[in-house]
Amino acid sequence: MNLDRAWAALDAVPDPEVPVLSVRDLGIVRDVRAAADGGVEVVLTPTYSGCPATEVIAASVRDAIVAAGLGPVTVTQQLAPAWTTDWISDDGRRKLRQYGIAPPGAASDANTIRFRPRGIECPRCGSAETERLSAFGATACKALYRCLACREPFEHFKPI
Repeated sequence: MNLDRAWAALDAVPDPEVPVLSVRDLGIVRDVRAAADGGVEVVLTPTYSGCPATEVIAASVRDAIVAAGLGPVTVTQQLAPAWTTDWISDDGRRKLRQYGIAPPGAASDANTIRFRPRGIECPRCGSAETERLSAFGATACKALYRCLACREPFEHFKPI
């Protein structure tokens, strides 16, 4: 069993809510290992236990492994430790910025409550002069911001 081929297949599985990221970029693929039946087991940690995309992601992972000729495949969930935005890859953070979403800072920064979070840079012009318009964006994991320099709205992926 070539597990490198399985990992590579998962690079092509997009997150359904932020399709510019793969499930690997997002950091939800915890492990890929050989299964006793000669297939592959993929271990996923959802971004949160109530994530509506969990079933879609599992089906997409199964499809990708089978399409790579590595089936049968078993997808299991591992809830502990809980997923954190610290698991988003550096490449994933770059892709978020290029897509127009400000990537999260370190999750440890999320433990300090601020009325105006610091360091949320505009993904379009890079200015740190931004303001939060809404605590929630298109999904619960993002907030809506506006850049005070270029005046463009953007979403910020919240650190958790």
